[in-house]
Amino acid sequence: MKATIYHNPRCSTSRKALEKLRDAGIEPTIVKYLDKPYTRPQLEALLTDAGLSAQQAARKREALYKELDLADASEDTLLDEMVAHPVLVERPFVVTDKGTRLGRPIDLLDEIL
Repeated sequence: MKATIYHNPRCSTSRKALEKLRDAGIEPTIVKYLDKPYTRPQLEALLTDAGLSAQQAARKREALYKELDLADASEDTLLDEMVAHPVLVERPFVVTDKGTRLGRPIDLLDEIL
């Protein structure tokens, strides 16, 4: 099975997701999205495929989320800010042949493994 993980190695949940993939015998393509940020179409596709809104996938505990006053932002504005500041996107997104999930909680990945 092919898989891609949008990974932040400093995030314990992202590291656990990578470990879960490897434990399942999958060596995924690893995209360090902070080094290679999402494009708008790419992020929109991930959200659509995972069945999430930008607001659901926003990292609300991130200081920048509060600084930019995004709690009441439109989906369009929030997507723009998430593309400009990828730290605002929750992690990790995992894509396999069976679908796309945001690995929070990590058990959601079982649906696509």
